[in-house]
Amino acid sequence: MNRDVTPYILKRSADDATPRRLSIDYARLLNAQQLAAVTAGDGPSLVIAGAGSGKTRTLVYRVAYLIDSGVDPSNILLLTFTRKSAQEMLDRAGELIGGRSANVCGGTFHSVANMLLRRYGRAIGLVPGFTILDRGDAEDLIAMVRSQLGLNEKDKRFPRKGTIAEMFSKSENTLRTLDDIVIEEFSHFADHLDALAQLQQGYRLAKQQRQLVDYDDLLVALRRLLTEDQASRQSISRLFRYILVDEYQDTNRLQADVIRNLAATHQNVMVVGDDSQSIYAFRGATFKNIMEFPNLFPGTTIYKLEENYRSTQPILNLANCIIEQAVEKYTKQLFTRKLDGPLPTLAEAAGENAQSRFIAQKILELRDEGVPLSEVAVLFRSSFHSFDLEIQLSRQGLPFTKRGGVKFIETAHVKDVLAHLRVAANSLDSVSWHRVLMLVEGIGPKKAQDLLGAVLNSNRGYQILREVSGRSAVGLKNLATMLEGLSGSNLETAEQVSHAYEYYLPILKEQYDDYPKRIRDLDHLHTIAEGYPDVTRFLADLALEPPDGSEIGVDATDRDDERMVLSTIHSAKGLEWQCVFVIWVVDGRFPSVYSFVTDEELEEERRLFYVAVTRAKRYLYLTYPINIFDKNSGMLLSKPTRFLDHVSPALFDQLALIEEGSHGDWSGYQEDHF
Repeated sequence: MNRDVTPYILKRSADDATPRRLSIDYARLLNAQQLAAVTAGDGPSLVIAGAGSGKTRTLVYRVAYLIDSGVDPSNILLLTFTRKSAQEMLDRAGELIGGRSANVCGGTFHSVANMLLRRYGRAIGLVPGFTILDRGDAEDLIAMVRSQLGLNEKDKRFPRKGTIAEMFSKSENTLRTLDDIVIEEFSHFADHLDALAQLQQGYRLAKQQRQLVDYDDLLVALRRLLTEDQASRQSISRLFRYILVDEYQDTNRLQADVIRNLAATHQNVMVVGDDSQSIYAFRGATFKNIMEFPNLFPGTTIYKLEENYRSTQPILNLANCIIEQAVEKYTKQLFTRKLDGPLPTLAEAAGENAQSRFIAQKILELRDEGVPLSEVAVLFRSSFHSFDLEIQLSRQGLPFTKRGGVKFIETAHVKDVLAHLRVAANSLDSVSWHRVLMLVEGIGPKKAQDLLGAVLNSNRGYQILREVSGRSAVGLKNLATMLEGLSGSNLETAEQVSHAYEYYLPILKEQYDDYPKRIRDLDHLHTIAEGYPDVTRFLADLALEPPDGSEIGVDATDRDDERMVLSTIHSAKGLEWQCVFVIWVVDGRFPSVYSFVTDEELEEERRLFYVAVTRAKRYLYLTYPINIFDKNSGMLLSKPTRFLDHVSPALFDQLALIEEGSHGDWSGYQEDHF
């Protein structure tokens, strides 16, 4: 029964009023700006942390300071964007303050939502044993519902399941209607608005009936719990009396609303981030969240971290000048004690291949000067920008790793094995049932759908599989035996993975020519499972925080311990290297011609450029090819990015790359100062 609860404030006793003796000399270990943020009093706080300014250190010491000041660690909530970063922060806090930090609740938005919904979710009709769908499973369920509604039989082409999932996800995360999302971002599907709304409703109903929750639902359901059930809202808010949020500039509207509701009984929210590094609008993140935080939490105190511990001052001078022209920002000026260093370099190349050869030769020179390959990165706006460079690096024998590719958890073979574990854990999981049935020889979409209906509508599902005759009979009997062994046993998680793997191995070898590489992925899955005594937690964590990196598409031969990195700028955020090359810094490619349409998109491109520049510790090279014809726009691209238009020539060197040798071999460059 819901009822109003009125807070009653107890006055501090005389003992409580006496200042505690702190165990750490914070003033000695932090700079003045960090110290002010770490020792902030109660109330809302916004920490604007410039690139390389010790953001993580500040959060770690803030956790330690709160505990040191007498706050019960279990009353502290630390929200991050990866489970790894939360654990690292709490481990570092533990080194400062001792084992008490282990009682702090730290994790991603989605993992915390998962924990709270399993504890409080009954108030909104969610049982603790719900199953979490990853993106692929969600797309499969959307396809099933679409088929049931007959929407894939329309005369006009209907969106694919992945596109539909993207529409639904963006609508949920940005708190905008599905109609708005389709009209603004997928206007070529505007004729299907009614059908898409029908499909969205059907998808929600299918999840509700089977106690399935997709990734977005975790935050949607938590927000609903906090707004609709007052008792749960007050209980959760009183539990987490101090809320710390990392990378706040990367939050979406839904996450910001969840934070506001978590603080319903207090205003003790400290968010840390950098408006100048807000670069994930394509994921639904909004730059406006960090700009509007003081409006969301009146009385906010703003702290700025401006001392940079990563880069030399010449690099920071360029970075400050780039971001200075931002239309909307929190003004800050990065500075460092590393005053000396080479000026950043702007290199003009006669074409893409000249750009690639310059980078390869310069890397060889730097390596001879003592810069290890592991401290070199080449960053780019879009993945295809590096294709020519990859060929050139291979010719020069320079080993590299490229960030990106298929995620481990998204590979078909890993999803296949996990589907068997999910069916054993939740016999109502129709998405996983459909996947495992489709792996059986002789089972097509129609037969899988018929079997699925029979299994889900009966309490003797495994026996139904054994009674099927025909071509698929043996396969279904083997499937039933394997699933029954998993669901009716007390096997450890790793043992369950092994049993599913043994069953799946013949299927793997039959379906994939490259099964040896895929087997290495499944070995990796087994290694992960060894750390989980509980299979439910194992499956939930893989859905919430999947590991990266698959053997698929990765050449495991002739590995070199020392490799340089090729990366999109988005993937490089938060990382640093001694030497950074930013390529294709030509207006029309960076910023992209597509960003010229709106001021918001152009400003995000500026912030992306700022992020790239601030990855460099000592050496920074910006390269741009000229006389590049862009077929999409019909433009000839030849000038460096407009983000350098206002930069003083004194802030960097310019190189004009020239050819030498009768055979076109490039062996040098000519330096020319502005």
